[in-house]
Amino acid sequence: MIATPLAQAATTPSHLPTETRPWGSFTTLEEGNGYKIKRIEVNPGHRLSLQMHHHRSEHWIVVSGTARIVCGDKEELLEPNQSTYVPQCTAHRLENPGVIKLVLIEVQNGEYLGEDDIIRFQDDYARG
Repeated sequence: MIATPLAQAATTPSHLPTETRPWGSFTTLEEGNGYKIKRIEVNPGHRLSLQMHHHRSEHWIVVSGTARIVCGDKEELLEPNQSTYVPQCTAHRLENPGVIKLVLIEVQNGEYLGEDDIIRFQDDYARG
């Protein structure tokens, strides 16, 4: 049996909607009372806005690629099978400094998980 890297072997079921963004895409895998699970893909050399959320915290688990994480005043690089926690009301950013696609699983917890719970402090794509 030939071993296949997890990120290459994984596929997103076609019935789950994927939303495209300038930096890559995300797919909501599951959502319930007080939580949401997403698969996030960040293209090489791209990053999400420096942002915060009033109503949720996030856990990020790297599946493949390399993630540069800014969370508050801390910056770290994460490799596959490493994770980090983003507290509610904390400025944070996710970046792919590598040459392959970054894939991670995000678990959101909170009272409100809408996509409009976002305050952007800086954005490479001039979104508000």
